[in-house]
Amino acid sequence: MNFIEEKILEKGNVNEKLALRFPPENSGYLHLGHVKSICLNFGLAEKYNGICNLRFDDTNPTNESTEFTNSIIDNIKWLGFTPNKICYTSDYFHFIYDCAIVLIKKGLAYVDDSTSEEIANLKGTPTVGGKNSPFKNRSIEENLDLFERMKNGEFVEGSKTLRASIDMTSLNMFLRDPILFRIINKKHDRVGNSNIYPMYDFAHPISDYVEGISDSLCTLEFELHRPLYNWILENLDFKNRLPEETEFSRLNMEYTVMSKRKLKLLVENNIVDSWSDPRLPTISALKRKGYTAKSLRYFCDKISVTRNDVLISNSVLEECLREELNETADRFMSVLDPVKLIITNYTGEEILDIEYRGDITRKVPFTNELWIEREDFKEIADKKYHRLKLGEEVRLKGAYVIRANSVVKDGDVIKEIHCTYDPLTKSGMLIDRKIKGTIHWVSCKTSIDAEIREYSNLFTEVSPDKSENFLECLNKDSLKISTAKIEPALKELIEDKAVQFIRKGYFILDGNSSNDKMIFNKTVSLKESYK
Repeated sequence: MNFIEEKILEKGNVNEKLALRFPPENSGYLHLGHVKSICLNFGLAEKYNGICNLRFDDTNPTNESTEFTNSIIDNIKWLGFTPNKICYTSDYFHFIYDCAIVLIKKGLAYVDDSTSEEIANLKGTPTVGGKNSPFKNRSIEENLDLFERMKNGEFVEGSKTLRASIDMTSLNMFLRDPILFRIINKKHDRVGNSNIYPMYDFAHPISDYVEGISDSLCTLEFELHRPLYNWILENLDFKNRLPEETEFSRLNMEYTVMSKRKLKLLVENNIVDSWSDPRLPTISALKRKGYTAKSLRYFCDKISVTRNDVLISNSVLEECLREELNETADRFMSVLDPVKLIITNYTGEEILDIEYRGDITRKVPFTNELWIEREDFKEIADKKYHRLKLGEEVRLKGAYVIRANSVVKDGDVIKEIHCTYDPLTKSGMLIDRKIKGTIHWVSCKTSIDAEIREYSNLFTEVSPDKSENFLECLNKDSLKISTAKIEPALKELIEDKAVQFIRKGYFILDGNSSNDKMIFNKTVSLKESYK
C-alpha cells in the first residue's frame, strides 16, 4: 500500500466514490513514466470500485495530432485498462471560458497587452518580488470587452493574454498573476477556430471539477502549482465536491530521458528510427523490444509510489520481464556468431526429438554439417572451460557427444572445426563417461539467416535527463546488428511472441520482418550482467 492509497482510505467517506483521471497531452507517445501514472490511477480505481477517465489535455493545437491520440488509447488498452470514459479538455472549452468571465467580473482576472518578454521581466525572481502590469487596473467592463474580442479573433497571436490577478509579490512564482488564456491563431482539430486557448494550469482544475474527480494525482513538479489549483477552484464558487491534488515522485530511469520534448528531438533528428525505437522508454518501444504489459505493471507495483526522487536501475525493469519470460517463452536454438562444425564420420540425416523445457519437445533436423557459437570452441583452454576444445569431448544438445580433432583456418580465423561423433551417445542413452559441457547448434542444411539487433543504452551518462546538452552523451554503439543462423521452426513465429534463444537470451520478432528477412530484437539477457 502506498501513501496515496493510505490518504484515500483515511478520508473514509464511502458515500463519495473514488474518481480519478489520467490526463496526458496528445503531443507525443507515452513512456515508462506515464505507465507509472496509468497503473496508479487505473489501479486504484479498479481496487476500490471507483472510476478513472482518460482525458486528453488538448489545449495547444500546435503540438497535438491524431496519431498521438490514437497511440495513447491503444497503449492504455494494451496495458489492460479500460477508461470509464474518454474525455478531452476541449469538451469543456465553453465552460472554462465562462469560468474566466466569472473571475473577470470578480476583479480577479484582467487582459494584459504586455509581450511575453515584458511579462517575464515584471515577474521578478524567486527572491525578488515582481511588479504589477501597467494593464492590471483595467476596469471590469474593459476586460470583459477585450476578452470577448480575443475570443472573436480580433487580435493577433501574442498580442494579448488573460491573467489572474493574485499577488505579484508572492513567494510562489506561480501565483504572480499567471496567464489563464492566450491567443493561438490555429484551428483546433475538434472545436474548429477557437482563437483563444486556456493554459493547462487553468483548464486542469476546472476539468477535474466538471468530471467529478475526487483525487487529482500529479507528479512532484506540480506541487508548487497546487496553490494555484486550489485558488482557481475556491474562487469560482463551485457548489459540488472539489477535487484534491496529491503529488508523487516521477519515474527516473538510468541512461535514458523521460522528457517528451527531448524524446521528440531524438525522433525528429533521426537519432532513432521512430517513437517505437527499442532504445527509447516509450511504451511502443518497450513493446517492440519484447516487454509485456504484465511485466510493466509488475515493475510499477515493485517500485511503488513515493515522494522520494530516486533513479531506478534498468536491471529492476529487466528482472520483472525475465521472471515472466522464464515461465512463458518457448525455447529455440539459434547461433548468433556462427562457425562451421563438420562431423567427419557421420553420414545421412535424421530428425531428433529435442527436449527444451520440461516435457516440451520439438523435432529438429540433424546433419553432419552444423553451425555452433564461435565462443563455444577453443583450440587450447584450461580445465575450467567446459565447452569444445581440441582433443576433448562435448555434448551437442539433444544429439551426440563429439570430439574435436582439427581446424581449418584462414590466417588466424577459424573457418571450420572437424570432429567425430560417438553413435552410442545419442541423447537418452546411458554412456560410460562423464561429459561436462553441452552446447547448442543448428543444421547448416536447414538453418535460416536472421538479422539480430542488440540494443544497449542510448546514452553514456547515467542521468542524461538532467542535462540540456543531453545529445552530447549519446552512445554511438547503442545498436549492434549481426546475422545469425536460426532453427527453421522459427519461420512460424508470430510477431508479438517473445522466445528464448537457449544460452543467449530472450528475443522477439520485429514488426519490420518479412518472409524474406527475419529480424529479431534482443529483449533481455538470461540473467543480469554485472560490470
